[in-house]
Parts: sequence; structure tokens; C-alpha cells
Amino acid sequence: MPLVGNQPTRTLASRPAVELRNRMTPKRFLVTGADGFIGSHLCELLVSEGHSVRAFVYYNSFGSWGWLDTIDPGIRAELDVVIGDVRDPFFVLEAVAGTDIVLHLAALIGIPYSYVAPQSYIDTNTTGTLNVLEAVRRHGIERMIQTSTSEVYGSAMFTPITEDHPLQGQSPYSASKIGADQMALAYNRSFGTPVAIMRPFNTYGPRQSARAVIPTIITQVLDGATSIRLGSTHPTRDFNYVKDIARGFAMMGSTDAAIGTVTNFGSNFEISVGQTVEAIGEAVGRPVSIELDPERVRPEGSEVDRLWADNSRARTLLNWTPEYGGLDGFKRGIAETVEWFADSKNRAGYATDRYVV
Repeated sequence: MPLVGNQPTRTLASRPAVELRNRMTPKRFLVTGADGFIGSHLCELLVSEGHSVRAFVYYNSFGSWGWLDTIDPGIRAELDVVIGDVRDPFFVLEAVAGTDIVLHLAALIGIPYSYVAPQSYIDTNTTGTLNVLEAVRRHGIERMIQTSTSEVYGSAMFTPITEDHPLQGQSPYSASKIGADQMALAYNRSFGTPVAIMRPFNTYGPRQSARAVIPTIITQVLDGATSIRLGSTHPTRDFNYVKDIARGFAMMGSTDAAIGTVTNFGSNFEISVGQTVEAIGEAVGRPVSIELDPERVRPEGSEVDRLWADNSRARTLLNWTPEYGGLDGFKRGIAETVEWFADSKNRAGYATDRYVV
């Protein structure tokens, strides 16, 4: 397999702004983490736009393809599904072969579980990303998008948060993602590997795990609770509907403009967890009170109090803007999410009677 030689690292200033939407020629994509919340939506979008998609899903003994099992059968039939583990460099090398663009989403994402099993986050998020980077380098892949997280910023030192904000590992999860991001940038600088980092702020929508705050609230309310169990309610978040984020991935994957850089994807709007509860209560049609659950409160020094994205780089490089931005867009996205969870078939797999880290 040919190695990619050293290439000059491109700088942000040398790249013109581009309009990419609706003009991308069909490509062969690999999506790692395709079985997950964002990954499944992304696979649907790419197939609908006429691309070939290899869906990398996590091996399990149940033969499950995760959320891909629930999507439209016509779209699912178009997927080339491979089952494996990003921690296995040999499998990753084989999965990457024959593709044009790699969108790397596979990761452990639950922050509470990272307090329990931090080594698994290093193995999956940091070393797993290294495996994907090396496979991309060896196969001479056209482009790779590394998925970051707003958690790498920690509590905001200034707002809105730009890509130049200092990185703070306030949880083992965020530390593992900082390591993955820095490895991606190192591969770009050291080997000219064509990798860009997409940094979504808090994503929500249909199929999201109930470990996340919005599904936690919605599922409890729909199951009849009038008082819901939550951790801290004062932190603010920049919430983004999953359709906006999936569209951002497709746009990032379609251009060289962001290679070698980090790009925030956020709504440029912040709302507190407590206000989010009120918005969900409004969408459901009844008021909801909050009960503090100490088990859901992050350790002291680990809570991220404020996240609010500056999305100007995404707008400049990609002409990306959130279609569900601002308070009105957030309420519209919440309404669509509530509607999805209100279907008992969709909610059947959620264990709302217990807290899962």
C-alpha cells in the first residue's frame, strides 16, 4: 500500500471561501460510528445525495447495526456495512481501502462513564483516531474529517468561543478528544495528511442517547413524570439540531478549504439547561419541575458551565449556517425531537427508569 509523502501544510489564509452545497460530485465515503446517533443521520444524508457509503459499525454479538437497523430499508440497502472496531489497526486499514473520503465519528462519548473507565476512552478515542489517520495516510485518501467536541474547550474563558480558545481537559472524555484532535493536526503538519477537524457543539435530535440532557428530559416527561431528575441546571449550551450537523459533515467532506484547521459548528446561541426544560415542557404541553439528582452532577471542577460557539469560520469557509438557529430554530428542533420520541416504537429502547452513565 503506497505511503503518502510529505506535503506542505496549507494555511487558513490561503483558502478562499466556497459555496459547496448541492454541487458535490458523487464520492465513496467511509463513515466510522455509522451506527450511532449522528452517524446514522449522516449516512442517510450522503446516500440521499447520491454518494456511495461504507458504514463502519461497532462489532457486537447481537448482529446489531445500531440505529442503521431503524432507517428506511431502501437507504439501508445502499450501504456497504462493515463490522469491526476502530481499536484494531488492521481492520481499520482494510475498511479505509477503496474510499475517497473518511468521516471519522466513532468514539466513546458519555462523559460520566469516562470517570469510571478512562483508559477505554484513550483506547477508542485517541488510539482509534491514530489508527484511522494512519490508514488514511497509507492509502492516500483524498480527505479525512476528524470529529471533535466543544467539550475540549472546557468552561468558556470568553464568549462566543472561537477556535483559538484554550483547550481544557475537564473530564477524561474531553482529554481523550484533545489528544485525538492534536494527533490529527500532527499528521497534517508532519505528513501532509489531508485532515480537517470538525468541532460540533452540543447536538440533539431523534435517536440521541438518553445519557444526553435533552433526551433525558423528553423521555421522562413523555413517560408521565411531572418532576424530572437532572444534574446541574445552570450550565448553558449551544444546542444544534442533528440535521444541521449532518449537513456540516457533508460540506466539510466535500472541500479542501478547511484542511489543516479546526472549524466550530454551532448555532451561535446559548440556553441554560433549566430554560431547555421549560422549552421541552412547552413542546409537550405541560409544565415540568426539576428534581436534583446528585448522581447526575459532575465532579467539582469538571462541570463545563458555559458553551457558546462562534461559527464565523464555518460560515466563511463553507457558507454553512444553522437552519435551526436561534431560539425559534431551537424550539422547532425540540418540537421535531419530541414528536420522534412520542412514537412508542422509537422510545421502546430507552430505559427511563434508571440512570445509565
